[in-house]
Amino acid sequence: MKSLIDRFARSALFALDPETAHELSVAALKSGLLPRCRRDRDPRLAVSIAGLDFPNPLGMAAGYDKNAEVPAELSRLGFGFVEVGTLTPKPQPGNPKPRIFRLVRDHAVINRLGFNNQGHAEAHARVSGRHRDGIVGINIGANKETDDRVGDYVSGITRFADVADYFTVNISSPNTPGLRNLQTRAALSELLNRVLAERDAQTRRIPVFLKIAPDLTEPDLDDIAAECLTQRLGGVIVSNTTLSRSGLSQDPKTAEAGGLSGRPVFERSTIVLAKMRRKLGPDMPLIGVGGIDSAQTAAEKIRAGADLVQLYTGFIYGGPMLPGRILRDLSRLCDRENLTRLSDLRDSRTSHYAGLAIPE
Repeated sequence: MKSLIDRFARSALFALDPETAHELSVAALKSGLLPRCRRDRDPRLAVSIAGLDFPNPLGMAAGYDKNAEVPAELSRLGFGFVEVGTLTPKPQPGNPKPRIFRLVRDHAVINRLGFNNQGHAEAHARVSGRHRDGIVGINIGANKETDDRVGDYVSGITRFADVADYFTVNISSPNTPGLRNLQTRAALSELLNRVLAERDAQTRRIPVFLKIAPDLTEPDLDDIAAECLTQRLGGVIVSNTTLSRSGLSQDPKTAEAGGLSGRPVFERSTIVLAKMRRKLGPDMPLIGVGGIDSAQTAAEKIRAGADLVQLYTGFIYGGPMLPGRILRDLSRLCDRENLTRLSDLRDSRTSHYAGLAIPE
């Protein structure tokens, strides 16, 4: 019956344009109409990193709950943590519509949203008033028209320091002109110095993660890894969307500008993840993102070096019951492989993926 409900809901939403469908899904979560995940927590799925205790390794990536409207409701679907944003100091509308495109045959999405959000003040008011129901990360970015891009990130730390469980510094969206230039060594050094100085000035020492792109070269990854280790960053999220269109079907929408997410990104992002694990060593927390839509893909990210994983596009295609299915199947995997902890899988295939070339 649940699979029939999932299929009906997906058919109804996919009859609408993607942005309208997204808004309706958020409204459905707010209404309380969607069932919560009733499965008891499996202690084998718990993960402790960066001073935080995650009930399971599955998170909702930034981009779904841009304005911190439904973090508690997403947690009740089964997610072990929820990342809201990307949030910028001032509200901004983002790029002109249409700006989201489904590639159904590829189980993928292209977006060029451009950090559309209601700004720090609106989101802070929501997060401040929420009931504590799960770990919530704040993904921070810069306004398109800012005069001080780094200052916008610092402002995010200041504004949300009293409510964030962790921060993500997003310098990897392809939809804000020039943003990815912050991934260069000199620019990244200045950014992290200022962001971490502001974090250290707060009363709570909140972990700060860095979200990187999957379109980086080996020398780029070397520079980023060196800076992350120098700055003693809390962790790295690998990765954001890609500009590559490699391996896609002949859907005419593949020509649309923007970042690609979903199944086609799995291999690229997993290779970059494993390479970063090699470069950063065993102790730096890593969050794997890109192409996760099942327990199998989630587990493979962990094998490649991830401590935690996140999804978003998989949720579009898999529906609200997907988190519960993934957690159930991860527990079954622990049974089959006689694992004391799911995290025992970590790094078992890092060498395989790290040895592959990043696709062109």
